[in-house]
Amino acid sequence: MSAVMKERAGASGAPAPADTLLEVRDLCKHFDVKQGLLGRGGAKVRAVDGVSFWIREGETLGLVGESGCGKSTTGKMILRLTDPTSGTINWRGRQIEKLPQGQMRAFRRELQAVFQDPYSSLNPRMRAAEIVAEPLRNFESLGRKEIGERVAALFDRVGLRPDQLVKYPHEFSGGQRQRLGIARALSVQPKLIVCDEPVSALDVSVQAQVINLLIDLQEEFGLSYLFVAHDLAVVEHISHRVAVMYLGKMVEIAPKREIFAAPRHPYTEALLSAVPVPDPTVERKRIILKGDVPSPMKPPSGCRFHTRCPYAEARCKVEEPVLREIEPGHLVACHLR
Repeated sequence: MSAVMKERAGASGAPAPADTLLEVRDLCKHFDVKQGLLGRGGAKVRAVDGVSFWIREGETLGLVGESGCGKSTTGKMILRLTDPTSGTINWRGRQIEKLPQGQMRAFRRELQAVFQDPYSSLNPRMRAAEIVAEPLRNFESLGRKEIGERVAALFDRVGLRPDQLVKYPHEFSGGQRQRLGIARALSVQPKLIVCDEPVSALDVSVQAQVINLLIDLQEEFGLSYLFVAHDLAVVEHISHRVAVMYLGKMVEIAPKREIFAAPRHPYTEALLSAVPVPDPTVERKRIILKGDVPSPMKPPSGCRFHTRCPYAEARCKVEEPVLREIEPGHLVACHLR
């Protein structure tokens, strides 16, 4: 289906293409914090506070921002590992944010995850073959021989050896464990994989291998990724579009090349200025943000970034900017753009 010929209204200030796989609108997650000796009342942590974006079939959306900005919580809500406080999650034309767990089962095989820590996300009591076979037993009616053949094929596809089928997770290296997690996610032929910091715990050389594996698998199976990360060099390598979050809000969304060549939000500029340049003859002016990230329990009024923004004006302190399209496909939440 052509994204050019058919479009429908999107939530992020721009039309979502017709081949949109996932669309979230005004997604919020607030956690209650009990205070006092009796644990009554208290404030709310606004971990995610009105996030909207979409992901097309076969596309990777990189989701970046500082620790605590709400990236991982957004991914967990999409997977329904935690329920949103408000907002909608539209999966292939159907809203799933309020579906009971029994009805969510039909969508579980299409929405899979690869987690940050490849060791804690694997059952230490199960052999590798059993870990990969478990989703197949849950979602498909296959015989023992068929499951064994599928598991062996998945091991080969992600670069694991046949003799490793009988090993336990502690017998694998970090990179091999992450490959095992990828094989498990692939076993039920998903459409979207939420990759939550999938290479942050790996050595740099192993990171490259895993990222290239994810790219190859995307081309082979037509996968879509929500790639949550803080390493902008990795995000630049794997993503088609990039979304930048700050304190629970989306501040900029654009194609990868536009984000890295000409960021339009001051926060994005500051993030990119910290990325090392591989050429020692090239100097990059580092933008040092003043102050600390405000508490999500008491976010600033107006633009949440105004307390650290070098360009903030009086309007920024009282009026919250709307995420709007300033160029085709480039959205920014900033009064100065």
